[in-house]
Amino acid sequence: MVEMDSEPIEIAIDGTLDLHHFSPGDLKYLIPDYLSECRNKGITEIRIIHGKGKGVLRRTVHSLLANLPIVQSFRLAPEDRGGWGATLVFLKGTMEK
Repeated sequence: MVEMDSEPIEIAIDGTLDLHHFSPGDLKYLIPDYLSECRNKGITEIRIIHGKGKGVLRRTVHSLLANLPIVQSFRLAPEDRGGWGATLVFLKGTMEK
């Protein structure tokens, strides 16, 4: 659950997080919380959709991921999963595909 404008909203914990619906200021809480909830549900490969644009959001996401101890690795998604508009995240204890 993420709070936006003082109103909590529920998001599906299904391994795909689309950031188009969130404010950049929410990311430092949203991403760690979402990854933790995915891990709790046994989801260990997550796709974060940040869009292509100028790359500002992508760099922010990558910076956050680089500092999270739960993250084993991350990389841009292959073309069929969003290309450079999405990032695949692998949580610790998993193997990259």
